[in-house]
Amino acid sequence: MTPRQEQTVRLPLTGDSPLEAPAAWETLRSGCPVATAELPSGDTAAYLTRYADVKNVLADPRFARPAATDPGAARVAPDGAGGPAADADGSVAIPDRGEGHQRWRRRVGKYFTAKRMTALRPGMTAMAESLVDAMVERGGPADLKASLGFPLPVFVICEILGVPAEHRERFSHWSDAFLNVTRFTAEQTRTAQAEFTRYMEAHVAAVRADPGDDLLGMLVRDGGAEEDGGPSDEELAATGMGLLVAGHETTANMIGKMTALLLADRSRWERLVADPALVRTAVDEALRFDANSGFGIRRYLTEDIEIDGRPLPSGTTVVCAMPAANRDERMFPDAASMDLTRSPNPHLAFGAGPHACLGQALARTELQVALEVLLRRLPTLRLAVPAGELHRLEGLLVGGLREVPVVWEESAA
Repeated sequence: MTPRQEQTVRLPLTGDSPLEAPAAWETLRSGCPVATAELPSGDTAAYLTRYADVKNVLADPRFARPAATDPGAARVAPDGAGGPAADADGSVAIPDRGEGHQRWRRRVGKYFTAKRMTALRPGMTAMAESLVDAMVERGGPADLKASLGFPLPVFVICEILGVPAEHRERFSHWSDAFLNVTRFTAEQTRTAQAEFTRYMEAHVAAVRADPGDDLLGMLVRDGGAEEDGGPSDEELAATGMGLLVAGHETTANMIGKMTALLLADRSRWERLVADPALVRTAVDEALRFDANSGFGIRRYLTEDIEIDGRPLPSGTTVVCAMPAANRDERMFPDAASMDLTRSPNPHLAFGAGPHACLGQALARTELQVALEVLLRRLPTLRLAVPAGELHRLEGLLVGGLREVPVVWEESAA
């Protein structure tokens, strides 16, 4: 058996354009499925690109996001500049692993039911319609991300958390700081995090005094007081902060990327215009096909393991490259092609196992609603620039596009 070649890559890996997969992924999957990755911090980690390896590590309850107490855990951001999502941070009150984490997931997961997502859908649709109305009134070309991609998830997550959507510009800044890798200085990041924490602590105090029907109100009513085993104020604040970031930043970026992917080869868009019933499978295929999702998910090994013949000792940080795994031909036939009818589609865009994204039903619903409204209202939509001239979102843990310039036939709007 020919020994596999050791390779070192520098993250984030990028393709020739923001919508294209890096050629290195296929090379790594074929010849070095467990590579060494150098992060912007200068730290190194093991880098996994095969579907089976990524899913196995993500689904293993022994391994979780690196914590401040984990010796030698690899940091993403240089000089400790990253926010809690980018680097291990002991101040985040949500337990990362074990029974404490599962208890938190059980509490929060009660909110994200299929019934509740169905109930939220009409409001999402009305908001998307209103945002498209405003975009059409302003006229093209327009930035779809700024016009629809960003505001729709903000309004939705603000409703879920019971915070005013008028504060969305502040939320956006704080979210960027939370996900910072190289965009802000360490001092700017600390200041933003402190402001965000104070804001959410004040909101939690208001919820304690008068719990509503939102998620935090549910946690207070169902869990009771902290002394009775209910969630602490710190846990509630951390939950609100984490969901505000995850609930709008990633979905806002994905609405823009999904639309750009469908318009980059306009036959995809035209097929959906002709057959809107494909929206659900098209959304999941866009999630699978997305090559620009950021750095991947880190996991800290608490035991010695072996992956593809390479021993990884306890204390190793592993970066799971979900978008690379989602292009693995071993799992997805014709993986390099975007198949709008692909089903089943067991992609890993939302992770897997005990740490899989709790809000994935919400994200899917928002993406479906955004696409349904755009197809119905703007069937003539197209990119205003060639796909290769789109610009990546830089300096954050998540991937995305800086803007998604679009045009349409005014008479059709």
